[in-house]
Amino acid sequence: MVETAIERWHRRAVALIANFAAGAPPYDALPKSMMDADFIPAAQLNVDLFFRFAGTGEEPAETDTEPLITRAVTLVRDGMPMAEALTNYRVGLGFIWSHVVGEVEQADAITAADTAFRLAQYVALMTARIADACVDDVRQSRYDRIEQHRAVAEALLTGGDPYEWAEDATVAIVDAYVVAVIRLGDAQPGILTELRRRLNGIAGSFLYRDSGGWTTLLPLRSAADENAAVHSLTDILTPRTPTSKPPLWVGVSAASRDGLPEAFAEARVLAETGRALRWPRMFCRREELVFEYAIATSSAAKNLRRILDPLDGQPVLAETLEVFILQQFNQNGAARELSVHRNTVTYRLSRIAELTGYDPQTPAGISTLMGARVARQLAQD
Repeated sequence: MVETAIERWHRRAVALIANFAAGAPPYDALPKSMMDADFIPAAQLNVDLFFRFAGTGEEPAETDTEPLITRAVTLVRDGMPMAEALTNYRVGLGFIWSHVVGEVEQADAITAADTAFRLAQYVALMTARIADACVDDVRQSRYDRIEQHRAVAEALLTGGDPYEWAEDATVAIVDAYVVAVIRLGDAQPGILTELRRRLNGIAGSFLYRDSGGWTTLLPLRSAADENAAVHSLTDILTPRTPTSKPPLWVGVSAASRDGLPEAFAEARVLAETGRALRWPRMFCRREELVFEYAIATSSAAKNLRRILDPLDGQPVLAETLEVFILQQFNQNGAARELSVHRNTVTYRLSRIAELTGYDPQTPAGISTLMGARVARQLAQD
């Protein structure tokens, strides 16, 4: 079957989004305010909806675009001017068009012109739906409460004093909180909005959204409350359908009000470290990630990860080191996993020692190599 021009452009657009890397060319031309945690899945949905519209001429139903509209409304709720949200939408689709279609071959000229017209129609449709939804949202009384709680959370997390709400009977501010920073794995469109709905059900909590996901403040009324607060959060965040890998990672740290900025910084590092390393558990605590946390916060991490540079051209040795570490430094276990003789593993480990200067068969050597491995994984996230 011959691929049509629209199908070819759709395929290129999907690849463009799949290869996205924040800050790297050509993506560095996009506004930074677009880069929230839902950006990639939202871009994927946008691409699919637009090319379906371009191919059929049928406008996407409101149910199809609901995740995109909800995302835009949430961004405006969290402080982005509506004009900026609408501009970002137009700029994002224009970016995809320019990099996907580019120079049009003569045979595709008519199709390109028709598709460009469809693009203008699609942008007009989506921006109108976003604007209508934002205006409706502002008219709702709950918007004031959401904005109020967001402002309280921001003040607490940045060391401010939410004094103007201290007299408000609907806002109860306690002396200590668990800070839970949520970072997503492979997110589906609208997942952040769904998380917000769930988290809003925790009595006395406050929500704050940054470019990476949600942060929630869970009230602590006694020292024994911490485990109970985390347990309630576990119930809310656990997927209704079990998965083999966590769909998100939650860095947690508890502190009194004065220590919340430091607890926020720690929880953020823990959540982002868990995501980068694909930590097997949803909750990331400092006591469980002592080694990884130390590397993530170390100024020497950049130099540490260079230790493994000599293995970049040695995929067999790199794989052997990875398996050796995962097998808890057991050469017999590594040999079984790699389907080679134990002596082969020993030889490869000796070669790793020669190339890197660190012997994986000694405590000091393997500790350094593990640190370099973690530093690399963190840098690649």
